[in-house]
Amino acid sequence: MDQYTVDAGAKESPEFVKLSLASAMTLDLAPGRFYRGATNPCINLLLTYTEGCSANCSYCGLARERPGKYSEKSFIKVDWPTQPLGELTRLMRERSRRLRRVCLSMVTNARARRDSVEVIRTLHDGVDLPLSVLISPTMTREDDLVALKEAGADRIGIAIDAATEEIFDRYRGKQVRGPHRWGHYWSVVDTACRIFGPANIGIHLIVGLGESEADMVATMRRVNETGAQVHLFSFFAESGSAMSDVPQAPTGQYRRMQLARHIIERFEHAGDAFVFNEEERLVDFGLPQAELEAAIGAGEAFMTSGCPGRDGTVACNRPYGNCLPGPDIRNYPFKPNHDDIRLIRSQLRDYSNGCVKEPALTFRLGKDAAESVLYEEK
Repeated sequence: MDQYTVDAGAKESPEFVKLSLASAMTLDLAPGRFYRGATNPCINLLLTYTEGCSANCSYCGLARERPGKYSEKSFIKVDWPTQPLGELTRLMRERSRRLRRVCLSMVTNARARRDSVEVIRTLHDGVDLPLSVLISPTMTREDDLVALKEAGADRIGIAIDAATEEIFDRYRGKQVRGPHRWGHYWSVVDTACRIFGPANIGIHLIVGLGESEADMVATMRRVNETGAQVHLFSFFAESGSAMSDVPQAPTGQYRRMQLARHIIERFEHAGDAFVFNEEERLVDFGLPQAELEAAIGAGEAFMTSGCPGRDGTVACNRPYGNCLPGPDIRNYPFKPNHDDIRLIRSQLRDYSNGCVKEPALTFRLGKDAAESVLYEEK
């Protein structure tokens, strides 16, 4: 086993972990309420170390070269308070009726290999909930994955994030003095699928890092070919990060990628019939009209794609994790209602980004496609 020098007085893993603000609210450790009555049934935990994360991803709040002390850095635009793992385990046990899963995220730190196993073992012994681990592939070995499974984890998440190798290298690899490598990440995907089973692997992808819609669809189809699932996010700039001034992808682009993900995963070979225009934008989803209308109207395609609970429905719904609470919801943490669907239909048809004209669509989105609905919190 690797040897580490640990400050006995530091609040570090495995005895301590950070938890998301939404999770702190769910466990009654922080005040607040979720917009439109959303709930957060998955507790998201993060390993923590004084020296922080050795990666330097341009869009990440925990990046090595982001200014400020590591202990004061935010992640996904919110604070992650540090708490004793034992106390959190007790609170999760007491509030188990409102919970459906726990997800532990590693950071790129050599100690995380050992500590992630220890934390999962503690959680497995202390709470009766499914356990996920979002791993750092750069430092995760095959025997680590085996150890995580033996400790009690049932699912693995891998944040590839970028749709192409060029974008990955630009924002996560050599071009930003980061340790991550595209080829190695995909190799770990294959290993994780073999150990946990492909249906238990979730691949994070971020829309809005500079890829085309065709690029993202190609990578989602690559994930689907492995048997893993795509967990889709909309880029949401972290203040103080190297990409803090980069805007989110247009909502229309994100909606089309959400619908494409849903179709790829639910309709066998439907992705073969996707049609793109000369700007590599998706203009035909390749489904019969009735099936397309039903897929949109059901609303599931536009909800958060994440790890499920024991009932098979998404438990890790990360309320407003990639948008501000309000009318521009990117991942719905609840089933969209009728007015939401009308807005989504309008957004699907929106190809504007200030420079490209809307293409002629080869599919219809229903009579309400031109309508939109804004929301006010009551």
